[in-house]
Amino acid sequence: MHELSIVANLFETLKEKAREKGAQKILMVKLKVGALSGVVPEFLETAFDSYKKGTLASEAQLKIEKVPFRIQCQDCQTEMTRNDFVLICSQCGSTNLKTLSGTELLLEKIEMEVE
Repeated sequence: MHELSIVANLFETLKEKAREKGAQKILMVKLKVGALSGVVPEFLETAFDSYKKGTLASEAQLKIEKVPFRIQCQDCQTEMTRNDFVLICSQCGSTNLKTLSGTELLLEKIEMEVE
């Protein structure tokens, strides 16, 4: 479960950002998790809830935006969202595809309480 190491790194970033802003408390953390990121959102939530105890984020809510796997055919320019890993254009049958989204794991937003 590599989600634990991801959350450990996330909390290092949260501490650094809170220190920069002089925050007393972290209220909310929003992440974007792509369908092909290799991260299981439910495991990430569990790890976050376990890790936040006794930290500035002890009362923080984790919000996860799931980003779908989207591709674009470079031959016919068709954009499509895939729920499978079939990398063939549904319009022209080409395999000349470009990934548009779905691989990201991004810290989108942090809400903090600053005094």
